[in-house]
Amino acid sequence: YRATPFFTVYVGADSKSSNSNVIQVDQSGLFLPSRDYYLNKTANEKVLGAYLDYMVELGTLLGGAPEPTRFQMQQVLDFETQLANITVPQAERRDDEKIYHKMSIAELQALAPAIDWLDYLSYALAPLDLADTEPVVVYGDTYLQQVSDLINSTDRSILNNYLIWNLVQKTASSLDQRFETAQERLLETLYGTKKSCTPRWQTCISNTDDTLGFALGSLFVKATFDRDSKAIAEEMISEIRAAFEVSLDQLDWMDEKTRQAAKEKADAIYDMIGFPDFILDNKELDDVYDGYEVSEDSFFQNMLNFYNFSAKVMADQLRKPPNRDQWSMTPQTVNAYYLPTKNGIVFPAGILQAPFYARNHPKALNFGGIGVVMGHELTHAFDDQGREYDKEGNLRPWWQNSSLEAFKNRTACMTEQYGRYTVHREKVNGRQTLGENIADNGGLKAAYNAYKSWLQKNGEEKRLPALGLTNHQLFFVGFAQVWCSVRTPESSHEGLVTDPHSPDKYRVIGTLSNSRDFVEHFGCPLGSPMNPGQHCEVW
Repeated sequence: YRATPFFTVYVGADSKSSNSNVIQVDQSGLFLPSRDYYLNKTANEKVLGAYLDYMVELGTLLGGAPEPTRFQMQQVLDFETQLANITVPQAERRDDEKIYHKMSIAELQALAPAIDWLDYLSYALAPLDLADTEPVVVYGDTYLQQVSDLINSTDRSILNNYLIWNLVQKTASSLDQRFETAQERLLETLYGTKKSCTPRWQTCISNTDDTLGFALGSLFVKATFDRDSKAIAEEMISEIRAAFEVSLDQLDWMDEKTRQAAKEKADAIYDMIGFPDFILDNKELDDVYDGYEVSEDSFFQNMLNFYNFSAKVMADQLRKPPNRDQWSMTPQTVNAYYLPTKNGIVFPAGILQAPFYARNHPKALNFGGIGVVMGHELTHAFDDQGREYDKEGNLRPWWQNSSLEAFKNRTACMTEQYGRYTVHREKVNGRQTLGENIADNGGLKAAYNAYKSWLQKNGEEKRLPALGLTNHQLFFVGFAQVWCSVRTPESSHEGLVTDPHSPDKYRVIGTLSNSRDFVEHFGCPLGSPMNPGQHCEVW
């Protein structure tokens, strides 16, 4: 069933030796989106009540009597709360250098003796042949130590129920309507929205995307993707990279040695745009899914087969070097990402469309939309986490101390700034969102400077009629409109406790109020909300 109680195990690039893969172990095992829901009981009373009701309803649907089921599920919830208590908050896990611990399986056995690690890992990563000398990277050694103690001090019947609950909740959404209705009630309390409003076709597309995403991507790309978009995007990235490097030259807080290494890292950033080529070749596409058994009449079995197929594909990577061209997102995904161990940025076809980008949009809108996204991903290479990795994607110290201190002072300004923002009287976590805030601010600046360079080469564009905006103003409006959104109070709360991004409203207000260019083009008087006088700037 591939559930992940207590901890999660996966195979991925070794942060300190990025040209080899390694087994990695990290904290896991909570059903609710964040530890905060379990520990902040008063604020989350409704959610905890709905969660317990959901557990009991699933237990009775599977044949349990209501009263003993409620008693046992309360025990499971209490156990999950103990797990939440030892789970390290995301805001405290941002220093990869600090949380990375490489050891052998034998050393892991000594650290967390409640689990027979060699036996477990050999089963989870079958058919790999593992010995207790096999290296493992542990993120959060203290957590594993404490989870081992917790397992040893907990009644076996509670552990058994917790393990079975993990399996049930993972697969419940693949069962019949009764299970789906129960889940909808919980999600309504958690997010404040009715899932029943989601049309059936959307659910089907979402499941197909999760399981056969690259096959679906092949259809999507053939139907919608303009092949010229790839070349246009490549050109924009090189313009934004050039603008970022010019800014690097102008930083007064960075010493020459670190600056040179930073420029080399920016130059070495590898980009992937649109989609991986293999999806257009049916033979290669079939090879990717070779081994995934699909039944025509059992949706549930197909999901189980997929979990096991994915696990085998992952285990298969261990004895191979990381594939630089492997995509972690499907082509139809409206998103983008930076991968520190590859020092690479990826822009799927899904984001290369309106409102981020359109061929017939003025350059001001495209630079303000997809251009800022490109600048954002590029800046992730130099945020509080990305900056710890060198140009080869290895986690190692390459900064001089003076520059590191200056960087920390500048990021402290942003942590404080965003920490003052509130949604429904609840504060944004400035530490948890720091990396994304650095990327938003750096990305906007790089994209705007790239747009100015484009204007110098190509001359002024025609202005859009009837808006009364200059093209410089249009750039900033293009950036802001991308983040228009509506969220329920429940969903906003979930975002504040789980999301590394600031709420959409503050991704706009926070970033623009730091931009001297925005202030100049919109004429914001000093001391006004969008020109507070202090501008936090890192890159």
